[in-house]
Amino acid sequence: MRILVYPHAMEVGGSQLNAVELAATVQRLGHEVAVIGEPGPMVAHVTAAGLEHLPLDPGRRRPSAATVRLLRDLAARRRLDVIHGYEWPPGVEAFYAALTGPAAAVCTVMSMDVAPFLPGSLPLVVGTREIQERATPGRRHVHLIEPPVDVTANAPGHPVGAFREEFDLEEGPFDLVIVGRLVQELKLEGILTAIDVTGRLATELNLRLIIVGDGPARLEVETRAAAANAAAGRRAVVLTGQLLDPRPAYAAATACLAMGGSALRSLAFAKPLIVQGERGYFELLTPDSEKTFLSQGWYGLGSGPEEGSARLESALRTLIADPGLRHRLGDYGRGLVTDRFSLDRAARTQLDIYQEAMTTRPTPADALTTATGVLSHKFRRKYHRLRGTASRDDFNTVARTPK
Repeated sequence: MRILVYPHAMEVGGSQLNAVELAATVQRLGHEVAVIGEPGPMVAHVTAAGLEHLPLDPGRRRPSAATVRLLRDLAARRRLDVIHGYEWPPGVEAFYAALTGPAAAVCTVMSMDVAPFLPGSLPLVVGTREIQERATPGRRHVHLIEPPVDVTANAPGHPVGAFREEFDLEEGPFDLVIVGRLVQELKLEGILTAIDVTGRLATELNLRLIIVGDGPARLEVETRAAAANAAAGRRAVVLTGQLLDPRPAYAAATACLAMGGSALRSLAFAKPLIVQGERGYFELLTPDSEKTFLSQGWYGLGSGPEEGSARLESALRTLIADPGLRHRLGDYGRGLVTDRFSLDRAARTQLDIYQEAMTTRPTPADALTTATGVLSHKFRRKYHRLRGTASRDDFNTVARTPK
């Protein structure tokens, strides 16, 4: 097969990493794969994986008729079989390109909710069983691929010396590591709670929080970290900024605090995992809590932000007090991710989805309803921007209400 993979952005993030890693694995399985996207840090990942990168204008509208024409022309010129868009704007553009072009379209949504205006005839891939069940009514095909992990590249024993030296991280403290984008949606509440808890506990425990990532909330995170370090009287919270290769940070961790794909990469390094969510949600992964995360994904909702500090402190004290438990949970997590979330397994499932997509055609009637839905969504977004109430990741805000 000839496949064009179209991530929604080329900054470092979970959806983009999944797109590139799966694309590289599909190529290793004998297929021709290229990745299209604007300039950005992920381009280095694309080329390092041996994939061709095709450029897109970073100033383009999203979605746009010009991009649809470009995709359709590429499909004809390169005799593409599949155009695979990640998240809703590339998914919509792939759908319209497939409507009058030779290639089939597939869309993967790794956000916490599926845009309701995505065409019902567009083959859809989601990351959790719960999202699959919510998205299925009215749609022709909704497939499940849980976020995959390259368990060979992400494994215990990865070198950490240069990482520790660069950021002056002496061995000894209990290092709680967070790897992720510093953004308002989904993540900031938990990150700020972790900073506050670390600043308080670091006065009695040899605890250190290492935050790897960058984003629009960087200044707020830095300000809170400075206050926590002042309260602790030492460098208890360390910000490294974005790392193109965060594997040394995972490998250096004593335990990880994460959600989504980062949670699974933590497990690949055999690290105990505290799953971070919103509204005060922090939960230690154990064999007893596994079933919850396999259903709802590596995320959760608590009853309120005010509960977060106590929940995180409890999980940290449990891990800090029991090295044997840390070792057992690390081995258990590595086994879970190897058995269930391997990249090869996900890539073969994705190839089956491509084959099925090639046997069906998009429904022309979807074109009008999708266009209407996109325009309505854009209008609402513009209204909220004018009011200052718009989120940066429009379908990655809190998607559910607590049970």
